[in-house]
Amino acid sequence: MSEPTPAFRFSRLLTVVESDIDELNHVNNVQYVQYVQDTAAAHWLTAYPPGEGEPYIWVVLEHRIRYHKPAFLGEELRCTTWVGEVRGAQSQRFVRIERATDNVLLCEAETQWVLLDPKSQRPKRVEENVKKRLWEPVG
Repeated sequence: MSEPTPAFRFSRLLTVVESDIDELNHVNNVQYVQYVQDTAAAHWLTAYPPGEGEPYIWVVLEHRIRYHKPAFLGEELRCTTWVGEVRGAQSQRFVRIERATDNVLLCEAETQWVLLDPKSQRPKRVEENVKKRLWEPVG
């Protein structure tokens, strides 16, 4: 998956818990999608803490995800995200999930998000100040 912008990389750590594990004794593929969404949300909430500025609503248009290696119960994972191209109401976001102990890539995703107007719930152009803020260091 490509990296088209030099945007700031936001990272967070998480530990695999029992509810993340499937019948094959590794993290369920659907759980990785949740990690991707939670990481995007954590970055957004760090850039725009609750109550700051006008409310924004982001919804997923499309996820592309590639699984490389499994993760297991108790492992610490590093989830890193950055924003790629922003065009109109759409924003491209990348997420890499690595095992924290050895930096092995477990999963990578590209998601297309759409910004909605909170009142009309119709697509809303991403303003330059929002785009700039998402590309800058936060936290």
